[in-house]
Amino acid sequence: MTTRVVAYVPDLMDRLRVTATRPDVHFVAIPAELADSDADRVLADVSRPGVVDAVSELTAAVIGFAPHVDKALLTAARVAGCTEALPRSKFFRRLGSLS
Repeated sequence: MTTRVVAYVPDLMDRLRVTATRPDVHFVAIPAELADSDADRVLADVSRPGVVDAVSELTAAVIGFAPHVDKALLTAARVAGCTEALPRSKFFRRLGSLS
């Protein structure tokens, strides 16, 4: 059984990095669509407006990323329900093992 991965990653360059590792990922256009997906795993740029709020509605494992300097945001993402909230650099280094 394959893991269904859904992502909210609006930045085009970040999307390319995600699809290079996981070509079958399904991207959503707005954070609210994450709750409507039947994903096993969610990847999300938690630095975008509305994402942290959307995370609290999800039952799937959520791996969020944000700039390393925004420690408060990464903490807020964990509190909201992210399984992992990682600095961008660590997220993209570990992406193959996360998804």
